[in-house]
Amino acid sequence: MRFLECVDLNPKIVMIKGQIYPFVEMANVSTCYRSPDNVDTKPFDSGVKFQDGDTVIARITPCLQNGKRFYCQNIGTGFGSTEYLVFRPKNDSVDSKYLYYFMMTDFIKLSMINSMTGATGRQRVNNDVFNNIEVCFPDINIQRKIGEILSSYDNLIENNQKQIKLLEEAAQRLYKEWFVDLRFPGHEDVEIVDGLPEGWNYTTVHSFIKLQSGYAFKSKSFDNTGKFKIVTIKNVQDGKFDGNNVNRIVEIPTKMPSHCKLIEGDTLLSLTGNVGRICTVIGSDYLLNQRVAKIASDYPSYAYYLFSSKKMFHDMNNLANGAAQQNLSPIRTGQMQILKPSEDILLRFEEMTKPLIDKKILLNKSMITATQSRDRLLPKLMSGEIQV
Repeated sequence: MRFLECVDLNPKIVMIKGQIYPFVEMANVSTCYRSPDNVDTKPFDSGVKFQDGDTVIARITPCLQNGKRFYCQNIGTGFGSTEYLVFRPKNDSVDSKYLYYFMMTDFIKLSMINSMTGATGRQRVNNDVFNNIEVCFPDINIQRKIGEILSSYDNLIENNQKQIKLLEEAAQRLYKEWFVDLRFPGHEDVEIVDGLPEGWNYTTVHSFIKLQSGYAFKSKSFDNTGKFKIVTIKNVQDGKFDGNNVNRIVEIPTKMPSHCKLIEGDTLLSLTGNVGRICTVIGSDYLLNQRVAKIASDYPSYAYYLFSSKKMFHDMNNLANGAAQQNLSPIRTGQMQILKPSEDILLRFEEMTKPLIDKKILLNKSMITATQSRDRLLPKLMSGEIQV
């Protein structure tokens, strides 16, 4: 049968202008996971509308090619970018979760990509492509089983995401309590000297935290068969490390500084474009490219949460300059004045927060494994190679 005989494209939904609804920004749509990274709320004015049970896919380059999509659940009725396409089963012959995973297949993705029209860099899916797609969906009970099997991986991923969020919130609360509100352990008994707790002092960032710049790799050395993966700005997401969308090289350049060979747990900072994004490296064999800095310190947990703080983000963005795009200088950032806590408080903070960061790394690795397993299994289930 034809695709649009059993699936609605951009189904009609009534929304009231000016009323508050859930809103999903394109930047918050993952390339790997089923749910958006964040759901905001805002008054409805215009945009593509969706509701629980719908599959939402980016229709514009490079978001479509990168795999930006989500399954709408626990959102209700919401809206988002005009660059979305929304898909919904027309009747009970198609399971909504099965449809979501079906839309992830190479067959559908390549059909959409090959239909794209428009200026280079701003091409969009031609909706007419769906008029000509022929599909043969299995029995609804098989669809539900396939949806349940693949959903088990996404359920694990989403549970891990919730745990990571709780761990992050706990550490950030501790940072604020100790270093912003100055309610650190024993603060009641600490003498105040010149307006500061004894042992605390104003100093520069680089006096105890180093911002180490990346290396300028040459594109002619890129080789998809290479072992080593080059981390650029696009891999430093807001609190998340994207280790998939990378160029590779076979050999490490002899002139590359040793600090550019990243290890799991390293903290990275974006220096160009959306400056001030910070994340933790997950995995191995990654190399640091220019316009990304590694944050190195004897107090790595403190350094991570310092650079994650709203005040530091604001200060870095004020410091950044550049007409076409913002550029953050590691040297000027290192010269920023901050209040440095006493060593004993720094060490106690490390002791309390390092286990939280280690737990986050383990949860992230579990999510990567689940994603890889799901993506290997999906085409085999959809093609019938594996029976359910």
